[in-house]
Amino acid sequence: MTAHLPARSRIVHDALRAAGITGEIVVLPDAASTAPLAAAALGVEVGAIANSLVFWSDGEPLLVMTSGAHRVDTVALAERLGRGKIARATPEQVRDATGQAIGGVAPTGHPAPLTTVVDEALAAFPEVWAAGGTPHTVFPLTYDELIALTNGTVDKVD
Repeated sequence: MTAHLPARSRIVHDALRAAGITGEIVVLPDAASTAPLAAAALGVEVGAIANSLVFWSDGEPLLVMTSGAHRVDTVALAERLGRGKIARATPEQVRDATGQAIGGVAPTGHPAPLTTVVDEALAAFPEVWAAGGTPHTVFPLTYDELIALTNGTVDKVD
């Protein structure tokens, strides 16, 4: 049933099913490595795209699931979370932390759980879409499912 999916997306699929999430991973004909590209391909508002952004903070990866309509204010977020500096992870750090490449990072399917912050703005959408482990794959889920899937802390990120 998942044979058509790339290997990384099959890992994400299995993690979704283990979490009780039934949304199907969709393979897009063109890469959707940015929120505007994903929104256009899916016919949804850019704000309904749940971007998986990996940062580095206090010596560990920090996954921020942000609305595609927002940019992360790392200084303000660090203050709200009581953390040191939050900086963009390098492509190598992203791959090491998630097993996935930038532009296709899913909120799950990582080698180990990541500390995660979920943008409160995503609550405005009955359905959000996240990357499925590659730039060509995405899947739908609810805001509540996203929080449960990631064990994320809800906060303002912009």
